[in-house]
Amino acid sequence: MKTWIMMRHGKSSWESNVADLDRPLNIRGIDDAHRMGVFLTSKNLPIDAAYSSPAVRAAHTALIVTKELALPLHKLRFSKMLYDFSGDQALEFIRCLPDDQNTVITFGHNHACTSLAHDLGGVTDENIPTAAAVLFRFNVSLWSSITTGKAQCYFPKMIT
Repeated sequence: MKTWIMMRHGKSSWESNVADLDRPLNIRGIDDAHRMGVFLTSKNLPIDAAYSSPAVRAAHTALIVTKELALPLHKLRFSKMLYDFSGDQALEFIRCLPDDQNTVITFGHNHACTSLAHDLGGVTDENIPTAAAVLFRFNVSLWSSITTGKAQCYFPKMIT
């Protein structure tokens, strides 16, 4: 069994005139990341590794959530493949993970998150909102074998 927690970065700020890669989180994005981190902690998932897009908004979301999860910092890595907006590179990244990792969390971007939630989990929501988590469970032993699986969506507005 492989478990993938796919998170979209928190709400970003458009106040500064910076490159897309350098756009930070806004206050709501920071608050939602904390809320989702606390919520995911309550799920007691044995997370083996965390991976994030190098974009500032994704990296900041990853740092907040992994801190709430008490995941050691050395288990968080960054990959340009997760700075993906179609989902193709992110899926390739997941399919190349080491098979000794059974549960991973990633931090990425839309439309990749929405596309992957639809294609892999049959999620019919029109859009995966910022700071949302999609929990995929794949009944396979190899990451390279994932095709479709069961998906549960958790949105910040659903978490009290």
